[in-house]
Formats: sequence, structure tokens, C-alpha cells
Amino acid sequence: MELARRAVEISPSPTLAIDAQAKAMKAKGIEVINFSAGEPDFGTPEFIKQAAIAALEADFTRYTPVAGIPELRQAVCNYLQQRGVSYEPSEIVVSNGAKHSLYNAMQVLLNEGDEVIISAPYWVSYYEQIKLAGGVPVVINTDANTDFKLSAAALKEAVTPRTKMIVLNSPCNPTGSVYSRGELEALAEVILAHDLVVLSDEIYAELLYDGGSHTSIAALGPEIKARTVLIDGVSKTYAMTGWRIGYAAAPANVAKAMTDLQSQSTSNPNSIAQKAALAALTGSQEPVKAMRQEFEQRRNRILAGLRELPGITCNKPGGAFYVFPYIGALFGRKFRDQQLNNSTDVAAALLNHFQVAVVPGVAFGAEPYMRMSYATSMDAINTGLERLKQFVSELK
Repeated sequence: MELARRAVEISPSPTLAIDAQAKAMKAKGIEVINFSAGEPDFGTPEFIKQAAIAALEADFTRYTPVAGIPELRQAVCNYLQQRGVSYEPSEIVVSNGAKHSLYNAMQVLLNEGDEVIISAPYWVSYYEQIKLAGGVPVVINTDANTDFKLSAAALKEAVTPRTKMIVLNSPCNPTGSVYSRGELEALAEVILAHDLVVLSDEIYAELLYDGGSHTSIAALGPEIKARTVLIDGVSKTYAMTGWRIGYAAAPANVAKAMTDLQSQSTSNPNSIAQKAALAALTGSQEPVKAMRQEFEQRRNRILAGLRELPGITCNKPGGAFYVFPYIGALFGRKFRDQQLNNSTDVAAALLNHFQVAVVPGVAFGAEPYMRMSYATSMDAINTGLERLKQFVSELK
């Protein structure tokens, strides 16, 4: 059976593939230190689970409105108001995870040939979702010298008459970089001058360290808000990755189009998970605070350990739960009989010989780097750092 061109051209997610390989090795009894996973290792807070149980016992198992139950959409509005941006429930669309929300937004906003600017390193699914919507990804490279952030000047230079959208991600996966209010204001000037759409992925907004605070580009004023689709969800903040609840906040016409698209594809998100998400947004935020504090300690530990390794340098991430160390100095060297030519070679050697799973930077459009998630225990971080030290010591 012949496949459609769009199916043939899809590249599978390398992060999920590496995570699956690491888990398969663990299932065979191999002790793998998994730095590849993009999900909190904490359990979902108990009161959220109890809300789901209560929903089940109340037989809340029927279809819901396609865009989500009214009380959840209102809770999202209340939550976003605390972040300085005001929406009505009619402007909220709840979907099956933030990835689904991103997909919906691109499907309803992009026409064939529309250019979409993304900055590398980028989250792996942006590139593929743009192509699936008929768009053309336009990549602007950044590096550690600019803390992996896109400048207004670089954005202005990349804009063409075919540019429709820019994707922003702050805090960023894979780098952990966080845009300041001033940096966002400079970008907003260019965006408004060229009448671009902003797809603002803010899924890590609550995971900020060193006393940092989150700024949404939609909070900078009514003009830029009218050009923005804000994406968020409960997965990272509340350790609810498997519950699959994300949402978009958008101008009413865009929200309606996303709802109509969702009505013809997945219908409503899971009813039980919606009740759990409602509890997450309206209940105690102490578990979030505790998780954030633990992540900050882990970040400090893994960063210190990486900086002790010769040939590896690493910026200090301000948010999310990833480090993105530079490993270009290892290229051209030999591990046993194998020459390391790129980040894929390094990742393969670490997994196959030291049982340490990382994601090569090439997956994020940034070859001389690798991504490591510190959403794992402190013991695992310490063991993984020891194995990395042994790996580097064996290079010739």
C-alpha cells in the first residue's frame, strides 16, 4: 500500500526513540542512567489523582464540549490572568497535550508555502509539525554565546514576504534559556512591524530558577496579544505527562477554528483528565514549589559536574529541566577504536558502552551539543556524571 507523501516525509521523534531504547534496556535488567526523558520523575500530586477518582466515581465518562469543560477553561483564564494576560473562556481550547495544541494551531493558521521562523536549538516537533501543515521551516541558528536566544536583528533579517509565523519557546527545550521582558519587547516590535503570528510555547513557565519570573509575550500589550497563540498545559508543571491535557489561548476566531478542527479529529480531550487538570490549576501549588526547588538543586549539581569535565562547557539554564552542554571539543577524538565525528557518535558511545542515555544535539538542529534532562534522581545524576567522567578520560 502506497503511503501519502506527508507520511513518508515525517521524521520520528529522536527524543522519544532514545527514551524508548533506554527503557527497553532497563527492561532487560541493564542499569541505564536516562538523561533523555523530557518528563518529571515525580508522581502526580495526590489531590489531583483523587480528583480523577472522584470523577470516575461520579461517572463523569461521557463526551464533553470539544474545547473542554467550561470550568476548566475558566480555570485556565484565571491562571493566565496571574501571568498578566487576560482571556475569555471562548478563547481557550483544551486539547490532548500541548503538542496537540501546537499541531492544531499550525493546521488552522498555515497555508501551503508559508514560512515559519524557528530558532535552533529547537524542540524536535516544531520542524515536523510545520511541514505537516504545509509550511516551510526557516531556521535561525543561535549558540551558547547568545545563550541560545533569538535576537530582534536576526529575526528582522530572516523575514521575507512569505513569512507568516514565528515560534517562541521560553523557557526553552532543549537549552533551558529564558527570554527577558526586554528581549521579548524587542522581538515584538519586529513581529508587529511585519504582521507576523507568534506561536508562544510556554509549557515550562512554572519551572524557573534563581528567583526568575516568567514573561509571556502576550502580556506585553493588546497588539501583540492579538497576534499570539499561547500554548501551555499541565504536563510539566504538575508531573502529568501521561494525562495528556494541554491548552491554547488565542484570539476568538483562531480558537473557534482550532475547536472545529479538533471536533473533526479527536473530539474532546479525556473527561477524567480534564477534572484532574481542573484540580491541578485550582488546588494547592505547594507540590509545584517543592518540585521546582528540587529541580534547581539537581540543575546545580549536574552543571557543576559537567563543568569539571575537560572538553565540555555548559551554559547555566534559567528554566525547564535540561542542560545543553557543548561537546564539539570531543569531535575528532577516538573512543577505543571509534572516532567521534558528531553528537550522534557521542550519544551512541555513551549509551552502548556506559549505559548513559542523552539526546544528540543534531536532533535539535544544533550539532556540537547534546541534551541532558535532570528530571531524574540525584543519585542517578551522580552516577551518570561518574560514567561521563570515565568516558571522557578514555578519549584519545
